[in-house]
Amino acid sequence: MAHAYIVDAVRTAGGRRGGRLAGVHPVDLGAAVFDAIAARNDFDTSKIDDVITGCVMQGGEQTMDVGRNAVLASNLPNSIPAVTIDRQCGSSQQSIQFAAQAVMSGTQDIVLASGIESMTRVPMGSTAALFMKQGLGNYKSERLEKEFPGIMFSQFDGAEMIVEKHGQTKDDLDAYALESHMRAKAATESGAFDNEIVPVTIETPEGEETHKVDEGIRFDATLEGIAGVKTIREGGYISAANASQICDGASAVLVVSEQALKDHGLTPRARIHNLTVTGGDPVIMLEEPLFATDRALDRAGMKIDDIDLYEVNEAFAPVPLAWLKHTGGDHAKLNVNGGAISLGHPLGASGTKLMATLLNGLEARGGKYGLQTMCEGGGQANVTIIERLG
Repeated sequence: MAHAYIVDAVRTAGGRRGGRLAGVHPVDLGAAVFDAIAARNDFDTSKIDDVITGCVMQGGEQTMDVGRNAVLASNLPNSIPAVTIDRQCGSSQQSIQFAAQAVMSGTQDIVLASGIESMTRVPMGSTAALFMKQGLGNYKSERLEKEFPGIMFSQFDGAEMIVEKHGQTKDDLDAYALESHMRAKAATESGAFDNEIVPVTIETPEGEETHKVDEGIRFDATLEGIAGVKTIREGGYISAANASQICDGASAVLVVSEQALKDHGLTPRARIHNLTVTGGDPVIMLEEPLFATDRALDRAGMKIDDIDLYEVNEAFAPVPLAWLKHTGGDHAKLNVNGGAISLGHPLGASGTKLMATLLNGLEARGGKYGLQTMCEGGGQANVTIIERLG
């Protein structure tokens, strides 16, 4: 079978809701990472066969094929086509997998996988809520309601269910959240993110500045402060402090064939080793990465101990904790530079964002195999395993 290679992976630093990236149109966020891929890699960008862009809230400024609009706003040639896809939080991880499948099939040679999400400018849930408010219908059809009567699928409910099912405590969640901030702080201060972050020029009251540090990291976080944040549900476990942060950002991964490496003199940083996607219980929803990982490892003929680093999206603290318990993974290999609790979760941009962090983490530590997984709406999960080269 033909192989798919990752040549580069970049992301913007995360912006908090209403924060430093709030004034940047999502199309321009996408254009910034596309321009960075072009600037960092010496090849004829007109040879890019396609751009695949993940975006969850495809409304307002993120409509009309936001990926194509980002191409048109960027320095890439207008001749490059683009498509925007939605697999909920796994949208841009799916864009990597679609890109790899196109390359592995031999139908394309250079594909730019990406993700764009401004959660400030196109708020989470707005694409459904605005239609319902105008009396234009609900996503639940009569048949779907018959299958799941009275259930409004909720990630918050799913997170609470995972806590109880896996015997976790709120203390466990809060301790994990603190660890996320401390790891992100250490990574930022050591320069671990420098090779993956694309600086974005922003306008501030003090004048033009460059945004290049993840805005959500609480450098002075304490366990007492995290534990003191009120839970979302009375008597529950989940709070804003142990859940992922609303975030603005964009990210991109350049995926190519072996022929493209030769034709353009490109150097691969990793080979895509396994692509898996599964669906499960849409009510508990966020648990599917556990079972998707089982399937991915089985299909790859690997064990969890063969993996040197894991990126398990921190949608809520219960998810990576349940994943560790289920897989028997090593906590020291998990989200070593922090995760979405500290760095933010820009929905459709998180998949390619995590790949940038995973790839750089493997290179910094001399690791060989990395595994990335993401819980997704509808009870779905993607797993991507990469092999670092060099």
